[in-house]
Amino acid sequence: MTAPRGPSDLAAFLAAQGIDAQIVPMTLETPTVAAAAAALGVASDQIIKTVLFLVKDEPVLVIARGEETVDRRPIADEFGVGKKQVKLADRDTVLAVTGYAAGGVPPFGHLRPLSTLIDWRIESMTVLYGGGGDDRTLLRVTPAELARVTAGKWLALS
Repeated sequence: MTAPRGPSDLAAFLAAQGIDAQIVPMTLETPTVAAAAAALGVASDQIIKTVLFLVKDEPVLVIARGEETVDRRPIADEFGVGKKQVKLADRDTVLAVTGYAAGGVPPFGHLRPLSTLIDWRIESMTVLYGGGGDDRTLLRVTPAELARVTAGKWLALS
């Protein structure tokens, strides 16, 4: 198995694609959303997570507030399947599909483009912070740029 991608891979993707986002290395341990928000001096609502689900074995990326639980029902409804056909991907699948290890998965820059759903509640934020390629790095991006780059669909997900 190849080594996971990291922040330098994400930075190269940002530059190559002309994406208006910044890599933010963290000097403090930020094991929780609250810790990350405190270290950055932002509201916890501005911390997002990128979660990979499998819908009938097809990968679907979900971007939501870090502290929120993602409801599988809207995902199932979006794809016209039963809720039991929406499963959280395991760590090995996350790495195989995105190229990044779980815990630092960015919202874009994966091995291939992924169908993406974005929780509508983050749309009103000025700026967001999500996975930056590893568990010690964040990505700073606006909701509009996030939606543009991912071609994601806004949906009520939590």
